Amino acid sequence: MLKAVFTDHDLDFIKPSGTSRGILLNKRSWFIKVWDENHPTIYGIGECSPIEGLSLDPIPLMHSKLLELIANINDYKTIDISNFPSIQFGLETALLDLKNGGEKIIFNNHFSKGDQLIYINGLIWMDNKEKMLKQVRLKIEQGFKCLKLKIGAINFEDELSIIKSIREQFNKDELELRLDANGAFDLESAKTKLKELSAYNIHSIEQPIYPGQYNQMKELCSSTPIPIALDEELIPITDKLQKDDLISYVHPQYIILKPGLLGGFKKSKEWISVAEKYNIDWWITSALESNIGLNAIAQFTAQFKNNLPQGLGTGKIYSNNIPSFLNQKGEYLKIDRN
Repeated sequence: MLKAVFTDHDLDFIKPSGTSRGILLNKRSWFIKVWDENHPTIYGIGECSPIEGLSLDPIPLMHSKLLELIANINDYKTIDISNFPSIQFGLETALLDLKNGGEKIIFNNHFSKGDQLIYINGLIWMDNKEKMLKQVRLKIEQGFKCLKLKIGAINFEDELSIIKSIREQFNKDELELRLDANGAFDLESAKTKLKELSAYNIHSIEQPIYPGQYNQMKELCSSTPIPIALDEELIPITDKLQKDDLISYVHPQYIILKPGLLGGFKKSKEWISVAEKYNIDWWITSALESNIGLNAIAQFTAQFKNNLPQGLGTGKIYSNNIPSFLNQKGEYLKIDRN
């Protein structure tokens, strides 16, 4: 017989972090712990980590749904968590962890054994021009050759100036630049801004317009001077046939997968199969999870032969993160179990 409990945990940012949804000071997460009552010292842990204003999860109902789930953990498949993708992710992680011996091995692969590195991008948080350039210099000193800049929150001319300054020092062969607009532009301004940005050899731009505007996004993807990656666009879509409909209709250049917001690993694999059906490249990113969720997502990422830089965090943004085997080695993420 399985037993389960859950607990909530407020993750505190070391410094306020700017996003398109404002300044973040902390982030709430829930952890599910599952074990066999005959072996109580062996347990699996999974993280439920929704993001206010972005996740499909109705966050005020998280507590009651988790109570229902743990009370029926031996019949968890009968509990409807279809509208709680973060709980789907947390439960799936906890059960896989338990299945693999409760050693935080979610997927038994070379990465989880410490024998493989994952190539990651460096993330530049939204801030004023001076502080963003300081972040850029630090990431380059750390050895990153692919940077992702969040744009759309400060004056666009300042953002262009930052990108121009980077390109004056590093050409496209020395440094790959990805942009993330988080849906900040309307269609017409997106067309203008993408044209201006294209002068700086941008690898891709995530979600230039707000999600749900399929006709506009299709138009943009068909004529864009910069490859477009769908991100927030994917989050509300849970049905596999609808996933196929979206990708076949909009036909973006890339899609970005956040397992913690998409309903876990099985749901993410559905997106991968659809993307590959239409010859669309993809990469995986974390979404402000603690090290529990990040570890699971990184191990999932290592299941695939994907040579693109992945958008995996390094767990260093929180002052009260969970201890972890994860380590950043320059522009790579690895597990050190020693």
